[in-house]
Amino acid sequence: MELQAQLNQQIANWNVLYTKLHRFHWYVKGPLFFTLHAKFEELYNESGLVVDQLAERLLAIGGQPVATMKEYLETATLIETNNETKASEMVSALVADYKQIKDELSSLANLAEENHDIITNDMVTGLIESLDTHIWMLTAYLGE
Repeated sequence: MELQAQLNQQIANWNVLYTKLHRFHWYVKGPLFFTLHAKFEELYNESGLVVDQLAERLLAIGGQPVATMKEYLETATLIETNNETKASEMVSALVADYKQIKDELSSLANLAEENHDIITNDMVTGLIESLDTHIWMLTAYLGE
């Protein structure tokens, strides 16, 4: 089922993002270290919660969530880190990832609506709203 495949893609993407955010948290340097170090931790914690929500929803509708690193990397549309070293590179990469996830979530929301799955649609719409806020704040940080 396409809905289950798209949920698995999101599970994989959010796991890749979780790992990328950990890397950013550990490797960020510079005058805004304390601000970004804390923000990246907040965001990777959020990513972990999103993974759990998506996986539990997938299980609730009879699917099987991907659950190994190999499956995450094979299923995800996000790429692993490009070894960003500057804080601005990390934030820019995160904005790009969030925009990509938002676009894919919009497709998933439409698919859920077409399949009369109001629960998945509602959950995904809430994630889109959260990503809009993250994109706005991170873009503001970059001065764009």
